[in-house]
Amino acid sequence: MHPKHSKTKFISFTFLVIVLVLLISSLSINKNNMAENIRNPAVAGAFYPGDNKTLSSAIDEFLNKADKDTGLQNKQIKALIVPHAGYVYSGGVAAYGYNIIKDKNIKTVIILAPTHHVYFNGASIGNYTHYKTPLGLIKLSTLAEKLKQESNLINTIDEAHFKEHSLEVQIPFLQKTLECFEIVPIITGDLSQDQIKELAELISQNLDDQTLVVASSDLSHFYPYDKAVEMDNRVINTIESMNMDKAKEQEMCGKTPILILMNIAKSLNWDAKILKYANSGDVTGDKSSVVGYTSIAFYQNNSENKEDSFLSNAQKKELLTIARKTLEDYIKEGNKYNPKTDDEELKEAKGVFVTLEKNSQLRGCIGNILPDKPIYIAVRDNAINAAVNDPRFEKVTADELDNIKIEISVLSVPDEIKADNSKEKIDKIKENIDGIILSKGWSQATFLPQVWEQLLTKDEFLSQLCLKAGLSADCYLEEGIKIEKYQALHFSE
Repeated sequence: MHPKHSKTKFISFTFLVIVLVLLISSLSINKNNMAENIRNPAVAGAFYPGDNKTLSSAIDEFLNKADKDTGLQNKQIKALIVPHAGYVYSGGVAAYGYNIIKDKNIKTVIILAPTHHVYFNGASIGNYTHYKTPLGLIKLSTLAEKLKQESNLINTIDEAHFKEHSLEVQIPFLQKTLECFEIVPIITGDLSQDQIKELAELISQNLDDQTLVVASSDLSHFYPYDKAVEMDNRVINTIESMNMDKAKEQEMCGKTPILILMNIAKSLNWDAKILKYANSGDVTGDKSSVVGYTSIAFYQNNSENKEDSFLSNAQKKELLTIARKTLEDYIKEGNKYNPKTDDEELKEAKGVFVTLEKNSQLRGCIGNILPDKPIYIAVRDNAINAAVNDPRFEKVTADELDNIKIEISVLSVPDEIKADNSKEKIDKIKENIDGIILSKGWSQATFLPQVWEQLLTKDEFLSQLCLKAGLSADCYLEEGIKIEKYQALHFSE
């Protein structure tokens, strides 16, 4: 072959290879572009500044002004409640929450936000790969798709995401306080209480130490200043005390996200603490009609006062089985069940209460405060007593048993609260943690820690306890009143 022809063929081959490489590269780029589905900002320039520099400076200013001394510096922050109004109104309050997660080792943020524009049932995760703000792109976590696959409550309702601000406004604050994180953006629609619990359980099962939950919510809307403060303080109290029943009755536009978070917190033993409260009247000076805002942190509770680790799940199941078998045998057959156990821990003496509920209403509750018999025997005896010997109720009948729910509370040994005066005694009581025994002479009564769910304040709790003991409503303020506290591990079917 002539050298010239060989050279020509080589050049042609090289040219062909270059063309193919460019074509493949082009196809790859187009494919990647097609794979990306970016949710562009809907309220940049309205709810918050629309350019990078101004937005970054505004958030820096909010964070610098917010108090960092919250007492939670050494706590593991698990979740936040933060507001979602325009930054000029609520950015200063939101900064209190975001300050305490700044530079933490958080890799995934689950954002729970309410829908404002589209009514739908269930919850929705948008069909996006990224959320965009003036500060850049944030990628969706693979957990988002996992949650959709694991629950039929979570779908994709496209129109719910187009204009929704309650989720979007959280992202710039996250971008300024965290490094290298991904998000699971969930917009909540209409959910029943059972569905809220189901979604909370799903999220709980998918949490790790590098995951943060953010619930987006404002509080009361368009009341006079003093009325709004009163209403909002009531909301905050219900959240801090984990009072689910009363929280359902309060006014907050992100009620569903907050109830989901409260269910998660209760199941995982998180505590809540308010970081900041204010309303729009504090910003504008117009107090005729205001909107309320709060930042609340949830953190891991490692309190040594709770009996959290005393019983394993297997031991709890064994005790509940004993209680159920006891009721079946005694109510239906009139026989007293004689349980056996090989578990030495269940043979220890402990104070035990058994509570019966029917259709979420109390149907009987009796127990022994002092550790005078083995746990498994105390469960049997108090199951019978709660069913047939509680003087407040008729005896439980056989046809009720299928609708009876059993709860067992295992108590720590009571410890008398000693102080120089009644105020100091009351200060030592921990809401939502301590059960209380109040006694004077022959009069005595107790409330389990669960009662905090119905009685929010210490004064209300103690007043009702005084009345239960047959004393005056303010007896807890008198000299000579003995107040003891204990903790309880409670579990139910």
